[in-house]
Amino acid sequence: MSPSRAAHTVSLFDHSTFFEKTLRYGVQHGLINQAKLDAITQEAPKGMVQIARYFGSEFLRPELEKARDRIVNLVSLHLQEASGGDLRAAAELLRDHSFLSRSKAGSDMLKALIVMPQNTHFGMNERGGFTDRHIPQLARWSLASHEQYRAELAQRQRVAQVVEAAVWLADQLGLSADELQDFEPDAEAVIRTALLVTATRRQEMPDWVAFEKMLLTLRRKDQAAVAAALTLPKNLPDDYRAVVASVRDSVLSDLPKLLDARLPLRKLLDQTPAFMGRYFWMEDALSEVGQHDRARSAAWDKITQGHSDDGTLLTLLLCVAAGAAPKTLLTDKSAATLIRKIRKTGMKPELAEAFIRTHAPEQHQDDYLDLWQNFVAEAQTTLRSDHDHKLADALALLRRECNVA
Repeated sequence: MSPSRAAHTVSLFDHSTFFEKTLRYGVQHGLINQAKLDAITQEAPKGMVQIARYFGSEFLRPELEKARDRIVNLVSLHLQEASGGDLRAAAELLRDHSFLSRSKAGSDMLKALIVMPQNTHFGMNERGGFTDRHIPQLARWSLASHEQYRAELAQRQRVAQVVEAAVWLADQLGLSADELQDFEPDAEAVIRTALLVTATRRQEMPDWVAFEKMLLTLRRKDQAAVAAALTLPKNLPDDYRAVVASVRDSVLSDLPKLLDARLPLRKLLDQTPAFMGRYFWMEDALSEVGQHDRARSAAWDKITQGHSDDGTLLTLLLCVAAGAAPKTLLTDKSAATLIRKIRKTGMKPELAEAFIRTHAPEQHQDDYLDLWQNFVAEAQTTLRSDHDHKLADALALLRRECNVA
């Protein structure tokens, strides 16, 4: 290969990128031959057009110029990540694989990054893979540096470990990932409570009543004994030990207040800013009513938040029948979770009927029962259907009959 032709080929690319360094190294050390350079020269324009079309339009010069930057950067990201910055290893990758395949590998790296959780709050994370709605994020990340990628990856890996550890601990205590998604706690809150459950040798995630009893039990012990009992589960996977140990340290720092018998637990955990949302318990409206408000009408108003429209009642009763956390308003995401729960574990209309008879004002019980039974007769087949794989029909039903925002 003539020096002028090699310089012309390399000059097609931004020489500040890792790809350009790899290409120069490969040519200089005999790893990249003329046939490979010709192949890259042929592939690059095709890839640029594909990328321009994916993110905008292949007919606009600015989009094509940006696509050129993107394809070079995607290849650079993959080569630098896969080689660990070693130019010989990167040149061998470029030699052994097509230019477009390295661009796709870089894109796949970014897609995997984008769908990783950014926040340990279950209600703020999406589930599932990369979809069209993530394309704007991919557009931004396709121009990011490797240093930016590595920094974001490290942060998201840490978040993912915390979330995965919370899911694992909750599963050991009988609470599924779908149910956690429905309750929408912080992952750290789940881990803190799981450690307290382990310390008291209980075997289930608590509702408020059980959680309060658990802490009252711990308050009868001295702080040193409680601290000694806050151990990591013996079967905890090694990948989660560091993050759970870190969260355990935060529980230890909370012990002086958690164990202070002068501080009412509900006030401490529900009304003290530093503790609100810091621990997790399953919201159980039935238990709350039985514990705190025996007056039927007052209890019913509390559960329904003072609303009596059909949508509110049906939303509440459907949650009860499905054995889910009672709610009077569902998001699209929580509605989908409820449908999947019904299809997995079934629906018990009789639970909702018993709920009405126990808690609803007596003068309205017959009307509420008629409303519920008519809904069940019309909706049960759609909610349980195995043919509605994308939940489209079931979600349309809930949007029409219940409160789905």
